[in-house]
Amino acid sequence: MSRRALFLDRDGVINIDHGYVVRRDAFDFVDGIFELVAQARARGYLVIVVTNQAGIGRGYYTEADFHALMEWVGEQFDARGGHIDKVYFCPDHPEHGVGEYRRVSEFRKPAPGMLLAARDDFDIDMKASLFVGDNLTDMQAGAAAGVGTNLLLTPEGSCDFAETIPSLQAALSFLR
Repeated sequence: MSRRALFLDRDGVINIDHGYVVRRDAFDFVDGIFELVAQARARGYLVIVVTNQAGIGRGYYTEADFHALMEWVGEQFDARGGHIDKVYFCPDHPEHGVGEYRRVSEFRKPAPGMLLAARDDFDIDMKASLFVGDNLTDMQAGAAAGVGTNLLLTPEGSCDFAETIPSLQAALSFLR
């Protein structure tokens, strides 16, 4: 039986995007994220993070640094009534990647690879799922993967691929 998922971008949705955040002391949670994840879990959604992490590819920090931070992030959600089921990340960058990370990847948004991997790993009903992102590339990836509701977190502007929402609190109304 397929399950629904709440897909979340990381930088700009879970945390304030200060640019290549990898340290706990620089990780500021976006207002409303804990409530959104807790409500999604209470309504039976899986919670999946899908995030481009070019900072790894650029050599700013390592995959181990990223995993350590995300383990701590997961603990913060668990302590507040939410849970992240899995984090998918793409460290590659086609122009600015260093060494093995300098490549085109089907997992780097706007490509849908991370979302499709989650679909296959968890038997997710993409049409019944939601994706909250803060970038056009997030919305393009969601649309390409067949996500039923794509929400662009932005105080202004419109997007051909998504509903726009001014805050994470507004995303609560899309959980069924």
